[in-house]
Amino acid sequence: MSKRTERLKKICNAQGVISALAIDQRGALKRMLGDDITAEQISEFKSLVSTILTPYASSILLDPEFGWAAAKVRDSESGLMMAYEKTGYDKTAVGRFPDLIDDVSVLRLKEKGADAVKLLLYVDVDEPDCINDRKKAFVERIASECKAEEMPLFLEILTYDANVEDEKAYAKLKPRKVIEAMRSYADPKYGVDVFKVEVPVNMKYVEGFAEGEALYSQQQAAEYFAAQSAVSELPFIFLSAGVSAALFQQTLVFAKQAGSNYNGVLCGRATWADGAKIYKAQGKDASIEWLKTEGIKNIQELDAVLQQNATPIKF
Repeated sequence: MSKRTERLKKICNAQGVISALAIDQRGALKRMLGDDITAEQISEFKSLVSTILTPYASSILLDPEFGWAAAKVRDSESGLMMAYEKTGYDKTAVGRFPDLIDDVSVLRLKEKGADAVKLLLYVDVDEPDCINDRKKAFVERIASECKAEEMPLFLEILTYDANVEDEKAYAKLKPRKVIEAMRSYADPKYGVDVFKVEVPVNMKYVEGFAEGEALYSQQQAAEYFAAQSAVSELPFIFLSAGVSAALFQQTLVFAKQAGSNYNGVLCGRATWADGAKIYKAQGKDASIEWLKTEGIKNIQELDAVLQQNATPIKF
């Protein structure tokens, strides 16, 4: 078994399913915790999440800026993924181009104990080739680095439309955007070991889940899930995209019933978001209490859903 495969197995549970916890948020977490939050407090909150919740997760995704302390206190059986990109994207240029953290390399992440590298990429498949080709070259460089260091590459794709910002309007475009973005990066030259992706619909607009007007019937939504799963034989996992724990769990059951062979999740805010609010409003001790009760409950319920619905990775 190659070193790369050995490391990938560390990210999975014993069944080969990825039940990973994500708290690599930086800009988003700062906004949740407040403008006056310090770097030490961000690191402390990540460490609380890691200490309390990683015993119930196959692995954790952290970031090099604020996450090394949290990495050190994770459960000994929990694998470690580290983000490689800077938070956000270049807002001075058209195209939402990514950038890498200045003092980080795949080699350095490996030497500090990471088992895998995560790269976030914003993709609009309908933007000009000059934009998308630049992003593809960027991923190719990271892929070469990961190959040299025998490190698994998790490619996180967040889709958008350069001309549409309204959530409801974008919901109609999202299925094709998500499916075609995955198709674009499934080519072996991009070195992807696992895709971390959005579900192909906005579940808030699916018949039976929608609070208001439904934009997709359940049959249409199911067809989109099946089409996404058929794009590639590469493993793929779902991100929670900040929805509630209950809706995310319902989504995973729906995906399985639709024929999606997803291999797990990287779940962030759906697990710990309320703990961040409590940390901000009531302090560390109250946040610890929430994580030990509701946080553990969230992750255990999610794991139970995964055991019934996720497809193990075949090594």
